[in-house]
Amino acid sequence: MADHQQTESQQVHSEFKSKSGLKRIFSAFFYSMDGFRAAWKYEHAFRQELMVAVPGVVVALLLPVSVLEKLLLIGVLVLVLVIELLNSAIEAVVDRVSLDRNPLSKNAKDLGSAAVMLAFAFALATWGVILLPLLF
Repeated sequence: MADHQQTESQQVHSEFKSKSGLKRIFSAFFYSMDGFRAAWKYEHAFRQELMVAVPGVVVALLLPVSVLEKLLLIGVLVLVLVIELLNSAIEAVVDRVSLDRNPLSKNAKDLGSAAVMLAFAFALATWGVILLPLLF
């Protein structure tokens, strides 16, 4: 059998996947907090987007719109942050593999950036559709 073909019993599993139950949930929470700290410390774009999202949440909660519209306004801001975190993770993995310039590395980073741009455009469109009727 070729090295790349493994039976189910031969598959290699990550040591991080061995936890179960409450211990896994507890560990996942702290891994997530580490991720937020790293994003805040090392990712300038994440900090910028968070500085827009936090006041945006406050504004959304104060606007005279329905609860569903408030949820949409906040949800699209959270979506931008989620996509930015994923983009940062992609960039970190690409850089971990190699700092050499490579067309595939560029594609991976550009695709992540495009995902952030789409989320941002969706957020702008959502805010525009909900806010414009309030202004005019």
